Amino acid sequence: MSSGQAWLVGLLLLALLPAAVSAEPVRYEIDPTHTFPSIAFDHMGLSTWRGKFTETEGEIFLDREAQTGRVTIRIDPASIAFGLGTMDEAARSADWFDVARYPEARYEGEIVFADGAPAKVDGQLTFRDVTRAVPLTIIRFKCMPHPALEVEVCGADAEGTLNWSEYGMTHSDYGRGEAGRTQLRIQVEALKRQ
Repeated sequence: MSSGQAWLVGLLLLALLPAAVSAEPVRYEIDPTHTFPSIAFDHMGLSTWRGKFTETEGEIFLDREAQTGRVTIRIDPASIAFGLGTMDEAARSADWFDVARYPEARYEGEIVFADGAPAKVDGQLTFRDVTRAVPLTIIRFKCMPHPALEVEVCGADAEGTLNWSEYGMTHSDYGRGEAGRTQLRIQVEALKRQ
């Protein structure tokens, strides 16, 4: 091989190098002890009921270079906690969450970046085997070294709205029209796993 050919081969290899070493999406495993999707909805025009789901799992993939990502959070609807046992039991019943028939809910979506950081999620909530679009606005996002675990941890707080009437709930107070309007917030922390 002549020196000119060697130079050309070297140039081609250098041109291909960025593609070969481009960053892969980084996987983060959701920390279930710091991830609590929550709901808030009107109670007879008098006050607001707030409850959180205490059992979750899932993962987040982030590619900061490409400014893309995706999230999957699996939720146990039976883990709802309003701070009132009778309310928790009512929510688990057949005309609300019907946890006996539908033991898992799921939020999945694509993370959209703005100004170099995650800004929203174009996602869908599956609840009672019904899937509807529920976009979330990310109101806080941060990554840092975990002070105890010596691994990167990322956290976020995101919010959106849904309507229970679209998920087949039949409870007389919350299964119709605007009465079913509910705020969804997802508080999440996730640990880097690759």
